[in-house]
Formats: sequence, structure tokens, C-alpha cells
Amino acid sequence: MFKTERFTDRQFVPLNIAVIAVSDTRTIETDTAGALLKTLIEADGHACAERDVVRDDIQQIRAAVQRFVVQRDIDVIVTTGGTGFTGRDVTPEAVEPLFDKRMEGFSVLFHQYSATTVGTSSLQSRATAGLIGETFVFCLPGSRGACRDAWEGILTHQLDYRHKPCNFVEIIPRLSER
Repeated sequence: MFKTERFTDRQFVPLNIAVIAVSDTRTIETDTAGALLKTLIEADGHACAERDVVRDDIQQIRAAVQRFVVQRDIDVIVTTGGTGFTGRDVTPEAVEPLFDKRMEGFSVLFHQYSATTVGTSSLQSRATAGLIGETFVFCLPGSRGACRDAWEGILTHQLDYRHKPCNFVEIIPRLSER
């Protein structure tokens, strides 16, 4: 769907990525969306440095995200779950106030890509992303399909230093500029 090219003169730069599943019913053992993300992350050559499962609770979600943000070796955080419209879906409410910079285009691209696989049901997601300090944070829906869509349609490219015309990896060293 989207045009992708690679710089042929660049070496791949592996990132350390933390995955947080937001769920009242899942555990690490039963979290299939988080497990899929771990598989996709590692298949692309990155490290799934940490995995966690937290309840659909604003304070628990924030605490987990902030715990990974302060770890200097974590480059990216991906959450899965809690982005819908039910009363317990509070991931955007928990994470968006932490953003130093919002990534408005992520939601737009996610919905465009997701609509090719689930049609208008893409509207039921409040996927969001932003930057907290020097850490990129992507909040995805809790379904395996949505996680696959986000990874394969967007994140695999933007988290690859070889992606043209630009990518997030090449600006990581500049995130601390003031």
C-alpha cells in the first residue's frame, strides 16, 4: 500500500523495544498480541528488551510506561490494548498526557492501513503515538491483527535505519537537542 525503499549504504541499527499489554484478563503466558509483537520485533532484528502486562488502570499504565522511559537502554515502547471505546479502555487517557510531542500522523496512517484489512471497523481504535523524553511510544489496539497491521504497515519501516526517505532511527541521537 505504501511505497518503501531502503538506503543500500546503511547498516541496520537494532533497537531495544519494550512491549506492554494492557488487559484485565491476560497474563504474560496468555497475551497473544504481546507475544506476536515480540516475534515481529525480533524477526526484524530488534530486541524485545522487556515485556509486561498491566491492568486497564490509568495509574498502572502510566507507571509501566514511565518505568521503561527512564531506562536509558529502551528506545521504543509499544503498548497493546485499551485503545477502544469501552469503559475500561483507558490507554490513551493514561499515556497521552505524558507525551512531550504527539505524533498525529501515526493514528492517521494506522487507520488508513488498518482499513485495508478490517474496513470501517478501524474506526473503533484510538491508536496513538508520541515522544516522551527521548523514547518513542506507540499505543496499539489489543488484537493480533491490529498489532500486525501497525508493525508491518508502519513500524517495521520507521524503526529501520535503512528506510527512505527518512525514519525515526536517524533522529534518535538528536532527540535530546534543546
